[in-house]
Amino acid sequence: MNPQGKVLATGVAYITPPQNDLAQGRSLLLRLIRQYGVNIVAIGNGTGSRETEEVVAALINDESLPVTYTIVNEAGASVYSASPLAAEELPGMDVTLRGAVSIGRRLQDPLAELVKIDPKSIGVGQYQHDVNQKRLAETLQGVVEDVVNRVGVDLNTASPALLTHVAGVSKTVARNIVAFREENGPFSSRQQLLQVPRLGPSTFLQCAGFCRIPGASNPLDNTPVHPESYGLAEHLWQRMQVQPTLSEDDLAALARQLGAGLPTLRDIYAALLRPGRDPREDLPGPIFRRDVLKLEDLREEMVLPGVVRNVVDFGAFVDIGVKQDGLVHISEVSDHFIKHPSEVLQVGQQVMVRVLDVDLRRQRISLSLKGL
Repeated sequence: MNPQGKVLATGVAYITPPQNDLAQGRSLLLRLIRQYGVNIVAIGNGTGSRETEEVVAALINDESLPVTYTIVNEAGASVYSASPLAAEELPGMDVTLRGAVSIGRRLQDPLAELVKIDPKSIGVGQYQHDVNQKRLAETLQGVVEDVVNRVGVDLNTASPALLTHVAGVSKTVARNIVAFREENGPFSSRQQLLQVPRLGPSTFLQCAGFCRIPGASNPLDNTPVHPESYGLAEHLWQRMQVQPTLSEDDLAALARQLGAGLPTLRDIYAALLRPGRDPREDLPGPIFRRDVLKLEDLREEMVLPGVVRNVVDFGAFVDIGVKQDGLVHISEVSDHFIKHPSEVLQVGQQVMVRVLDVDLRRQRISLSLKGL
């Protein structure tokens, strides 16, 4: 797929049992990589993941390809692939291929893809089926909306599923935004939103500040600054040309001068310091690896990068690149006392872990975070 998540080609490589046709799989992968200039391969962490990883790693090394790969958590991909939304987005495509597309898109923009799935289908947590389901759904919906609005959405790439989580945007308006974009070309200004059917001034006031347009004619359209505050932003920008660094006292004085709220001016100042900033840029990127591929490759005292997949009362499960996630018992989570692993760990967090024990017979891995 291209950088915007559009599917360019599909194919099926038969590299796992019972076919085990490695020659066919390698040939297909090599042709697609070279034909479309692929630079990253996303591999789901489900069935056949490690076998696929071995083939991809060997192909990269044997052909000296300028390509890296990473393992992507595919929890919920099968739910999405069989959903009406997937059928609408990828009509006529086999459900297994839809799942593969979802895995690739998760690497490009996890938030945009995961909002298409019921959070309960992602398989994170321990007691999600024991609580009030209505309250759980409402809370999860609120968290998703808060995250989407904090990060913002790219008006020229966002899907209707993502746009519906923006404040004030209904499903109908979300579809109309995408239809307007497809008919008239990419948005070049936030003001164009007012031309979208069913998107009136009140909806514009709610959603405009959360919509981003990279490369817009007005640079402020790619910041969290709301159009209502563009005048303040221009005054502040002029001040920053003379005095690039402003203290809290400087901002307070300027707020009084302009008749604006200090919190608003503070937010605008932060946006102007880093225009176009995505808060996710401060997070570590995905782990790309080529070495440890299976349980037999592990040795005690090895220190490896990993990703936290689940946090429970008794510890946390960490993906370290082999078929089985390793367990970090609560007693091995921290060098100091903690009541619950969630005090220091969260799902998706990248960590360095030390291998304590590998039980090949029972397919179990014991890990530790102490001293790292």
